[in-house]
Amino acid sequence: MTGALDGIRVLELGTLIAGPFAGRLLGDMGADVIKIEPPGAPDPLRTWGQAEVDGEHVFWTVHARNKRAITLDLRRPRGRELFLELVDKSDVIVENFRPGTLEKWDLGYDVLNARNPRIILVRVSGYGQTGPDAHKAGYASVAEAASGLRHLNGFPGGPPPRLALSLGDSLAGMFGAQGALAALYRRSVTGHGQVVDVALTESCLAVQESTIPDYDAGGVVRGPSGTRLEGIAPSNIYRTADDSWVVIAANQDTVFARLCKAMGRPELASDDRFATHTARGRNQDELDKIIAAWAAERQPGDIVETLSAAGVIAGPINTVAEVVADPQLQARGMLVEHHDERIGRPVLGPGVVPVLSESPGGVRTAGSARPGQHNSDVYGDLLGKTAAELEALKAEEVL
Repeated sequence: MTGALDGIRVLELGTLIAGPFAGRLLGDMGADVIKIEPPGAPDPLRTWGQAEVDGEHVFWTVHARNKRAITLDLRRPRGRELFLELVDKSDVIVENFRPGTLEKWDLGYDVLNARNPRIILVRVSGYGQTGPDAHKAGYASVAEAASGLRHLNGFPGGPPPRLALSLGDSLAGMFGAQGALAALYRRSVTGHGQVVDVALTESCLAVQESTIPDYDAGGVVRGPSGTRLEGIAPSNIYRTADDSWVVIAANQDTVFARLCKAMGRPELASDDRFATHTARGRNQDELDKIIAAWAAERQPGDIVETLSAAGVIAGPINTVAEVVADPQLQARGMLVEHHDERIGRPVLGPGVVPVLSESPGGVRTAGSARPGQHNSDVYGDLLGKTAAELEALKAEEVL
């Protein structure tokens, strides 16, 4: 079986996380992703990540997998010409430069579309390609803050912390990949490409559920609620007998009744304080105390087993060590080995999401060990350049 995007070629110009994440998602589904790095200026992600083995950072394998790496200086006329030759043979371009960068190099969408009317350009930026803030550079941390997402994180009265990852970049990457897929489908109908305009701020805004209508209709400014959601009860974390934590979520009426029975307190389901969703929201503190007292006397495994058997949603709060050992994730193929050439050994990484029954994606390679590793393959096989021509282009610092 081949991936769903087998035969689709993607040129990736972006660095760090948002654009490369979009490229990774397309590569996971079978696309031939060619990552382009300027000669002498590799993607900084090659040196990111907290773990280091033999001087190499393994974060690189997460977003570089399933990609071929070439070098090319788009600021040079000859580099621009080579890029347009690649555009002739490609379907999608992914970039996450500040708006106007491609235009500065005379590679705006008008030029790309004139060269290949079927080309799709995915543009990921901080604030989008239009509007008064379009010219600003953007990072995930600022996008999460400016979109209101960060205001929802943390505990009431405390400073709004950031997550220990670049969520805004990942969200933008996912929306970029989604947009590319939608544009590919549309192209199958119309025969021509289009621009996919993704902003980090808007990607963070898109996942905020009811915050905007709550404010517009009721003047509610939602804020951080710590370990729970205000008015949604019970749905919280509870300390167990071994001083660890479990999540118990039983805010739906029928599920709450199952929780009450499993705790040996069936009368709570008909108690006026807790009988309805609205009532439980009003009496959330009191309900949390009752469940916390029950959980504190039990081991986490017993809690999860008892509640799961009763049809109540519950689970542990796992560290990454526990995630890697999780039999469910292992059975689903969500912990995949990437053979990292740089350190000469396999490295675990996340699996491919979603799982397709007929054309599943997969991890074919862990990404390039060095910038330009696939210059000969891409420029030679794809564009027909000879070894002598490639050496000359390298001497001219085009490659």
